[in-house]
Amino acid sequence: MNRPRFGRIVLVSSRAVLGLANRTAYASTKAGMLGLARTWALELASFGITTTSFAPGPIAETEMFDGVMSGNEQKLAAVTRSIRSDVFGSPADVARAVLFFTSPDASFVTGQTLYVCGGASVGSLVL
Repeated sequence: MNRPRFGRIVLVSSRAVLGLANRTAYASTKAGMLGLARTWALELASFGITTTSFAPGPIAETEMFDGVMSGNEQKLAAVTRSIRSDVFGSPADVARAVLFFTSPDASFVTGQTLYVCGGASVGSLVL
């Protein structure tokens, strides 16, 4: 990435960085990724390399979502109520955001975290 003076680094974190009960290790390791993205943004910007992190919220159709939600209708209803858009995200929602931030069009964005979470990051998520 240094030689062509262009590169995109994408880190996939989690909405859990904002706090989630019983997820101490998970939330803290994902929060470390936000610091990593910001630090690399400072170190690599002069080489034309951007670093962005993504913090998805509840994304249906994933192994993690199914593992947490499978067979628990009460939990599923509580999480649905905590999402401002009232729908779960899909892997494609995250992929579309990542696609933009890896493109040349995103050259002025670095060191930032995008929450792809249907608004769950602006309120409380109950699991």
